[in-house]
Amino acid sequence: MKLFYIFYSEERWNNWLGTLRESDFEGDPESEEMPEGFQVLKSFVEDITISVLKIVKLHQNGRFTQEETLEKLEGVETIVMQPLAEDDEVAEIVDGVQLSLITLFAACKTFLAGEFEGETKELVKEGRKVAAEDPEAALEIAATIGAQVIDGGKWSKTYLKSKAEPTIFDEWLAEIETMVEAVKSLKKFDEVPGETA
Repeated sequence: MKLFYIFYSEERWNNWLGTLRESDFEGDPESEEMPEGFQVLKSFVEDITISVLKIVKLHQNGRFTQEETLEKLEGVETIVMQPLAEDDEVAEIVDGVQLSLITLFAACKTFLAGEFEGETKELVKEGRKVAAEDPEAALEIAATIGAQVIDGGKWSKTYLKSKAEPTIFDEWLAEIETMVEAVKSLKKFDEVPGETA
């Protein structure tokens, strides 16, 4: 029996984009509260992260083969990484989201490949060190840390703190933090073959 679960769709993506376009990113200058738009953006990223990690979770549960898992991951990746028109009012915001999501997909693929050795604290140090000069190497390191998180590895919020100027690696660490919360929320997630959702 095959699973009929739909993990992410064009319609869902477009609905989120519509919500972002209607959201206020300026906020009230007198208020200390985060503008509504940034709260929506946070939920947007969490929604994508959970959807993607559901696919990997079902692979861990033996519901999908490695090949099926990669195929489904690529399906979601195609939707959420598509570029928006330059004149789209949320293009720049979505660009930033897509940049951070690179590490989500890379981490899932690294996890599936089974090669994610290393001590997290040292990997974080190394990633920060190489980020400016070699972003590809930094992404590999971020993917390794993300794969460890998927595998149930330990994570500390202190990894997000740095005295140095933030780099793209810090963006990827922020996405890994989102992954940590998603992995916790999916601890008991499963789907029975034949069910629709």
